[in-house]
Amino acid sequence: MATTSLILLTAPTTAEELHGPGYAVADPGRPHLRVTDLGATRGDGVFETIGVIDGHVQALTSHLERLAASAELLDLPSPRLEVWRTAVAAAIQGAGAAPELSVKLVLTRGEEGTGRCTGWVRAAPAPDTSRARTEGVRALTLDRGYRSDVAETSPWLLQGAKYTSYAVNMAALRHAHARGADDVIFVSSDGAVLEGPTASVLLRVGDTLVTPGTDQGILPGTTQDRAFRFAERAGLATSARRVEVSELAVAEQVWLCSSVRLCAPVRELDGRELAWDRDLTADLLQWLRTTHD
Repeated sequence: MATTSLILLTAPTTAEELHGPGYAVADPGRPHLRVTDLGATRGDGVFETIGVIDGHVQALTSHLERLAASAELLDLPSPRLEVWRTAVAAAIQGAGAAPELSVKLVLTRGEEGTGRCTGWVRAAPAPDTSRARTEGVRALTLDRGYRSDVAETSPWLLQGAKYTSYAVNMAALRHAHARGADDVIFVSSDGAVLEGPTASVLLRVGDTLVTPGTDQGILPGTTQDRAFRFAERAGLATSARRVEVSELAVAEQVWLCSSVRLCAPVRELDGRELAWDRDLTADLLQWLRTTHD
C-alpha cells in the first residue's frame, strides 16, 4: 500500500556544500519548513510535479531540465540535478508500490538572509484522474491580462518559469468551478491561446497536432512534448505556433496535458460542446502511460 514519503535536500543547489548524497529521508508527518523561508513568505521558488505510473517515472530528465531553467529565470543558484534525480528515486521507493504516484520537487530561495536554498521531494499517491481522461472536462477561456509578447516586453514577470506563486492560477480554477466548469484555458489580451493553470493546451487541426509556442511566455510542456512524439508515430505533423482563440471552437480535438492527469479531452468550452475523437484520445493516453522518457 502506497504512502507519503518526504526527502529533504541538504545540498539542493551549488550554493550549499555537498556532503554525502546531498539529501536525507524525513518524516512527512512532522514540520520542516521555517516560517522565514522565502518560499513561504514571498512565493520565491520553483517547482515541478512528476507522474509515476506502474513504478515508471514520466519524463524525469525533462522535468529536471525545466526545474533548472525556472531556477535560472528566478536568478536562483543552479540546482544539483543529480542530487535531485537520486532524491526522486528515494522518494518513490519510500512511498511504496502504487498504480500512480505524484512526485513534487520544490526549490526555494531559503531562509531570509542565510544564502542557502531549501529543497524537498515529496511522493504520494496520485489523485484519481480517470474520469477526466475518459469523460473529458468542461473549460472556460479566461483573459490572462497581458499580451502574448509579454515575455519579451516584460521579462521580470517571469513568464515561462514554473514558480511557486500560484495564487492567480488557483483563483482562476475556483472561478471556473463556481461556474460549473472543471478547468481553464488562459488567453492573451490580443487573442492568443496560452495555457491552462496547470496544463498545456494541445489541439488537432487537420492532420497536425498544434500547441501554443513558448515564445508567448508560456511554460514548455513535458507531457505536450511527449504527445508530439506520439504524433510522429501516428503519422501526424506537429506545430508550435501562435494559436488564435477562434481555433479552439473549430479544432477536431482539444486536450489539456499535464504530468499527472496526462491528457484530458476538452468536451465543452465556454458552454459549447466540442468535437472529441475518443479513439485518438485512447491511443494518446496509452502512449503516455507506457512511454516514459
